[in-house]
Parts: sequence; C-alpha cells; structure tokens
Amino acid sequence: MTRLPLPLLLLLLSPPTGAASPPRALLPPARRLAAMSAATTTAPSSGEYPSPVSPPYPAASKDVELRRAMSASARSAAFASADVVFEDEWLAVVDKPAGVYCDALLSSLPRSATSGDPATKPNLHLANRLDRDTSGLMVITKCNKVAGKLVKAFTDHKVKKTYLALCIGCPPMWEKIKICSGHGRSKHGAWRVYAMSDVGQSLPGGSVVRDMSTQFEVLGVNGKGQFREPYSFYTNEIQSITVEEKAADQISNDDVRSSVILVRAYPQSGRTHQIRLHCQYLGFSIRGDVKYGGVIEWNGVECDGHALHAESLSFVHPVTGLPVTFRSPLPSWANEYISTME
Repeated sequence: MTRLPLPLLLLLLSPPTGAASPPRALLPPARRLAAMSAATTTAPSSGEYPSPVSPPYPAASKDVELRRAMSASARSAAFASADVVFEDEWLAVVDKPAGVYCDALLSSLPRSATSGDPATKPNLHLANRLDRDTSGLMVITKCNKVAGKLVKAFTDHKVKKTYLALCIGCPPMWEKIKICSGHGRSKHGAWRVYAMSDVGQSLPGGSVVRDMSTQFEVLGVNGKGQFREPYSFYTNEIQSITVEEKAADQISNDDVRSSVILVRAYPQSGRTHQIRLHCQYLGFSIRGDVKYGGVIEWNGVECDGHALHAESLSFVHPVTGLPVTFRSPLPSWANEYISTME
C-alpha cells in the first residue's frame, strides 16, 4: 500500500476552500470529538478579563531597564565575594548588593562551613530571591533537605520579613496601615495591582489573580520623624485598606507630591514586586523604580536602581528548631536619609 506524505494526506482530507463543514455526526469519532471541543471551548475576549487598577509601565522604563540589566549582568559576572551575615553547616545568610542578580551569590559564597573536607562543595540553593536592584538578606541552603524545608517556610509565609523603602510622592495621612489587593499579570505581561474582588479570576496566559497584603509604617517624611527598630507588626489593630478601584487622584501641589518618605514594609505574602506595586498604589513610588512610577532622576542625579532594601529575616531554623533573626547593615541611601532626620 502506497503511503502518502502527511502534508498531502491532510490536504486530501481537508474540505475545499469555501466548502461547508460536514455535519458532526458524519465525522470520524476523533474528529467529531475535536469539533465538539472547539465549539464549546473559546478563549474569553479581552473585555472579560478583570482590569488592573494600577497604571501600565511608563514608556521610558523600557530603555532604563535595559541599561540597568546590562550593567547588572556585567557586575554579576565579576562578583567575587558575598558578605556573609551568618553561616553554619546547613545554611548561610548573605547580604546581596543592589544591581547584582541573585544567582551570582551562589558562586561567590565562601566554602568555610562545609564538611571537614574543604574540597567538598555543598549543594547550594537559593531559598528566597530578591529583585535585581533590591539589596539585603538572602538565605542560601547547603543541602536538598534543608532547602525543601526552608523554601516551604517562605512559601507558607512563616518567614517574617521587613524592608526599607525610600519613596517620592504624597505623604500619607496615616502612620501605620495594612493594604490588601489582588496581584497578577496584565495582557501585556506586566505585574499589576487588581481589585481584591478579582482574586481567583482568570487572566491572559492562563494565570489567575492572587491575593497580596502588606503592612507599612512611616518612619520619616522630608527629614522629620524617628528611625526605630522593627517590631511585631502582624496585628489587626491598624487601619486596613481593601483595594477595589483605582487609587484616588493625588494632590496637584508639586512640592507635596515630591515629598521624601521613608517607610518600612512588612509583607504578609510573597508576590512578585509586591512592595513596589503597593507603594505605587498608595501614591509614593519607590525612588528610582521607573517601572512603577518612581522618579528616574533625583536632585540632578540619575538613579541607577530603586531604593528598596531587605532589612531583616526571622524564621525557625530548619535543623535546630531554634527561632533566629538576622539584620542587614543599612544601605548608604538609608544612612544618608536617617542622618538628616530630626
């Protein structure tokens, strides 16, 4: 029996152009099932997807992000030594500088706390990740068992984290607040804030809107305030905002809109760009965070990244079972601002 090439076979089986499709009942079983599936499964139109309540990336951010990415790639390739805050035989807590990709820390970690043989290389794994331009604490595990436990602790939100952010925008009318919203990718692939009522709804690409919440405290506005240590902020005794619509228009006074605000964030979920998105929604984008409305230039100097720092981590050690807390040295931009506070 002569076998026809597949393209020719498909051509012969296909109805001629303009011909009516045969009734489903006359189709072979496999083709009938496919036809029924196509008739009942249709992609929702763009209007049926929930609409984000935060603005899209500014046009200028594309070029800025490309320059920063190229600079970070070169810096990461040359990165030689991570600053170790803590290390034992199971894990290391390191201080990532801004403008370096997370994976560069794996090759730069000193092998000081491995087993007795210094030539033995542990199986290093990143338990958490930070954005390219975010500085601060990261945990690197040294074996698969510890990695699994600690990654699960991060996923289950059992690791308490604090961040410092230097923002430019309208000073908030509150000292402490909790904001709850949806989180997801828009049709253009950008991370955006969604209404809380949209949580669980489908988004383009097959993802869904997920919930995220962050607690904030204001430490200083235009140099006035007091820097204080983090405290147990996970409480219901503060004002709470549930996002359901676009943020209100900010004050038109340029001086007020250009206030310098130092905030501490206590994320209660771990969504991508969560703190950056919530700062934008609240009206004070992080300085230098061009993706989310932050200024590109400040005091005549172009920002080479955003001013966000992973300040502290607290969790139960996955092997010893003891509670541990780690603090990172403050970055230069935080020290400079704190030194001016009255």
